[in-house]
Amino acid sequence: QVQLVESGGGLVQAGGSLRLSCAASGRTFSGSRMGWFRQAPGKEREFVAAISGSDGSTYYADSVKGRFTISRDNAKNTLYLQMNRLKPEDSAVYSCAAGQPGYSLRSSYSRDYHYWGQGTQVTVSS
Repeated sequence: QVQLVESGGGLVQAGGSLRLSCAASGRTFSGSRMGWFRQAPGKEREFVAAISGSDGSTYYADSVKGRFTISRDNAKNTLYLQMNRLKPEDSAVYSCAAGQPGYSLRSSYSRDYHYWGQGTQVTVSS
């Protein structure tokens, strides 16, 4: 059974930092494109960042570029999202996902991802 489990969310003041983790089990995702998405109340799910399974290339939404860093530790089968200089508008439930084969790193569509975690809440106070 494939599982993705996020952790590391919480409440932080604007300008602060958080590091999210996504632990995978049930299969290895070392060769898979992995991504982070977020969804705020009343809004659609939004792409945040993705990392390639082949060469570690990364791709970010414009709204987080320069503040967030996606990384992975294939030995631990774990995905990370380092979030710095957080803003109130970053508040959302953050979910990790494993990309379906054959799609571009720059694909920001959630339908191009096929395994999802339950999400972790990030709240940024002003």
